This record gives sequence, structure tokens and C-alpha cells, in this order.
Amino acid sequence: MPETRAPSFVVRPAVPDDAAGCALVHHTSWKETYSALLPAAHWETDTLERRTAGWRRELDGGAVVAVAESGGRVVGLAIGGPGRAMSGHAPVRERELWSLYVLAARHGTGVGQSLLDAVISPGVPAQLWVAEENPRARRFYARNGFLPDGARHVDEAHGIASVRLVR
Repeated sequence: MPETRAPSFVVRPAVPDDAAGCALVHHTSWKETYSALLPAAHWETDTLERRTAGWRRELDGGAVVAVAESGGRVVGLAIGGPGRAMSGHAPVRERELWSLYVLAARHGTGVGQSLLDAVISPGVPAQLWVAEENPRARRFYARNGFLPDGARHVDEAHGIASVRLVR
């Protein structure tokens, strides 16, 4: 993935040294987006330290991740890969957006769009799973041609329902 520049951020491939920044974006985004959907007890084990360790393993293991950086800080991340099965739903596209997280302070700045385009080229048929109760993300994906195909999954560990979107 080539490096792309915008006036206030750059999108580039993540490197192992980005683990702490990726963890901060991932953890903060979950708090900003899912706090109302998750029990308070969730945050007893879902800590920034745990996420940082997980991101170190991911990036040291060669995960292909794009990050958006601004002022030397990671402000967003995205991961794309082959389509995966979920809860008995076979993949319907060869490509999948596995994750896309942007700090709320950067919503509407083009960071999310740049990250999506970096890991799933515009117009490429793809699938993704998004929380059913995440209207902002669902509007963003709809603007990018992703529509529900009827598949639904409930994450028993978190109690969050997700729907599959395809284009």
C-alpha cells in the first residue's frame, strides 16, 4: 500500500512500533462507540494494556494494517483481508474490511475514507461486518456502496449484534 498524504494526516502501512498507537485508537474508539452497548464490567478486562499487547502480537506477526497519522500520532487504522465466514455465514466476497477505527475527534476529516480506500480499493467488491447499532458507521459504509445482505451475527461475548454489508 502506497503512502498517501492529505493536508492534516498521512496514511501509511503500520509498523511494529505503531502497536501502542493502534491500541489507543482501537480502545478509545470502542469506548466512544460501544460504551452504551457494553456492560461496565467489560472495561475491567478490556484495558489499554491488553489491547497494546494484542497489537504488538498482530504487528510483529506481519498483519497488514494501514494507519492514519497526524502530528506523529496514530489517529485511525484499518485492516483488510480475504473474506471470512462468521457464525455459519460463508463469505460472499473475496475481500473483506476486517476493521476500521478512527478517533471521534477525526470523524468527518477524510481519515476514515482514506483508510478504507487504502485497504479496499474503491469499487472493489467486498464485505464487512458492522455493529447493527452503529448508525454513523452504517451511513459511512452506505456512501461507499455497502448495503446489508441479510446476514446477522450476535457476538455472545459482548452481546453486540452485527450485520454484514456488501458491495
